[in-house]
Amino acid sequence: MLEIKDITFTYINQPVIENISFTIAKGQNTAIIGESGCGKSTLLKLIYGLYDLDSGEIKYNGNPILGPKSNLIPGEDYIKYLAQDFDLMPYITVEENVGKFLSNMYPQEKSARVQELLDMVEMTAFAKVKAKFLSGGQQQRVALARVLAVEPEILLLDEPFSQIDSFRKNSLRRNLFRYLKDKGVTCIIATHDSTDALAFSDETIVMQAGKLLAKSNSKAIYENPANKYIASLFGEVNELKLSQLIPLKGDEDRLLLLYPHQLKVVDNGIMQVVIKQCYFKGSHYLIKAAFERRAIFFEHDSELELNQEVTLMMS
Repeated sequence: MLEIKDITFTYINQPVIENISFTIAKGQNTAIIGESGCGKSTLLKLIYGLYDLDSGEIKYNGNPILGPKSNLIPGEDYIKYLAQDFDLMPYITVEENVGKFLSNMYPQEKSARVQELLDMVEMTAFAKVKAKFLSGGQQQRVALARVLAVEPEILLLDEPFSQIDSFRKNSLRRNLFRYLKDKGVTCIIATHDSTDALAFSDETIVMQAGKLLAKSNSKAIYENPANKYIASLFGEVNELKLSQLIPLKGDEDRLLLLYPHQLKVVDNGIMQVVIKQCYFKGSHYLIKAAFERRAIFFEHDSELELNQEVTLMMS
């Protein structure tokens, strides 16, 4: 088990991580989401041992993970960290980069391992190509294969799919997270893509300004966000009063956070909006409308006429 207890880290007199605590069980995939600059990448680097904590402690199976003050070469052998800069060697081939840290004593086993990982990241056809000739997305896939070559117990990924095109990203995510589950590798992924959290993570951690706002089952965080900031990390969100959607009696009014799919057009609703923009999303349209001088977003199965007035209710 990975234990993070009351950790704080300051950079140039500015708190970056403030009193964060959580645990992650072996073999779990955990996503860290939050706005840019909230401390996601720094948290991964602290877990890897690249920085020294101001206070608190990080332990794995009861053993401390220490920073550069205690380790001449930061990082533990059982942890692998994939940063956003990839750190590939440009003048050697893809297969040489992937096999860089594998022993040469067993060449057949090494070759088979490299082939297995290149298959997983769909880079087999580029095995003999030097890294400097690859695109950014291809380099990212090779870097991912390399950190898995010597199979880690903990894998730390910082925006690992940021430069990979959409059609390739989907299959790569499926391959990677199935592989990690099969091998029992604990994975923590810092990401801006809510799909990494919702579709592939057992739990999600939400951060803001260096603080931990939430840690729970990914589906639970999505369906019951504690505030608008958390909900907005999964896409557009509407903050509305219940009384704006349905007639109420007494003091039953309350604030609601509703995603676009939770609102629908009806003939006799009490919430009247004016259509401003229609965005085609493939299976539906995302509609932007005006309501009391602010934007409201909802989904509809067809395009709506601009400046048309419609009424909404919860779906």
